This record gives sequence, structure tokens and C-alpha cells, in this order.
Amino acid sequence: MADTRKDDFLDDVDDATAEEYAAEMEEMDDDAIELDSLRAERDELKDRFMRALADAENSRKRADKDRREAENYGGSKLARDLLPVYDNMQRALAAATDEQKQISAALLEGVELTLRELTSVFKKHGIQPISPKVGDKFDPQQHQAMFEAPVPGTKAGEIIQVSAEGFMLHDRLLRPAQVGVSSMPAS
Repeated sequence: MADTRKDDFLDDVDDATAEEYAAEMEEMDDDAIELDSLRAERDELKDRFMRALADAENSRKRADKDRREAENYGGSKLARDLLPVYDNMQRALAAATDEQKQISAALLEGVELTLRELTSVFKKHGIQPISPKVGDKFDPQQHQAMFEAPVPGTKAGEIIQVSAEGFMLHDRLLRPAQVGVSSMPAS
């Protein structure tokens, strides 16, 4: 019987050790679960932070691009409104006859100086003229065909008349050059 008591005692110790071990394992499992939960939360917050950082960088780049475009192209409406003034001054100088040039030399010189100053201001702000010549090839990216006419001695698509110069604002078309184009069929 003494053996039975020893065995019972050992069983009680084994049971107590097993319960203690199970409690420790349960506590470790709770810690592991909590640790895994904290890691997942950390990873989610890190991902959100990285996305917010990328979004802020994209916003900064977009703002820089918008600022540069506003700087370069913000005056395009005013420039477009000044083009008829340029055209009218060109026409006034071209319309003057030799007799009028002698009589009104000072007036015409003033118009020429004003036109040069306007051209200088255009150049200062990145406005460049598009000046096609008769015989050049029609380019729909820079020219606007005002009419087509069959002109002997020309090829189809050649410029036969320039009605008005065009203008570029930096790398954008402000106004296409207005031209007449040959429609002579190939023979």
C-alpha cells in the first residue's frame, strides 16, 4: 500500500506539473497571439505611413508641375489677345505706299518701333513666331489651312499663301499660322 500512496502522490505531482505547464503554455500562447496582433498592427501602420509619405511626395511633385505650368503658360490668354494687335501693326506697315512712307515717315517709324518692342516682349515671355514661307510643306501641327486652290507649278500640300503668322508659347501652340494650301493633283 505504501507503493500506492507514493504512486498517487507522484500522480498528483505530475498532474500539478502538467497543469502548471499548461497554464504557462496558455500564457505563452496568449503572449504569442498578442505579439502577432501587435506585429500585424505595426505592419498595417507602416504600410499606411509609407502610402501617406508617397502621397505627400506625389502632391509635392504635382504642385511643382502646376507652379511651373502656371509660370510658363499663365499668360497665354493675354498673349492670345495681343496677337491681333501684332497682326494689325504688321498690316499697317505693309499697307503703307511709298508716298505715304515719305509723308508720314515719323509715324511709320513709331509703328515699326512699337512692333519691335512688342516682338521683344513676346520673345522675353517665350512667345516665338511661326513664319512659314510660300513653298513650304503644310504641317497641320503648326498651320491652319484657310483655303485650298489648284496652283500650277506647285505640289499638293505646299503652302501657296501666308495670311497670318502663327505663334508658339514655349512648346505649346498659341495660334497656328493661317495659310493657303495647294490642291494640285499629282500628274
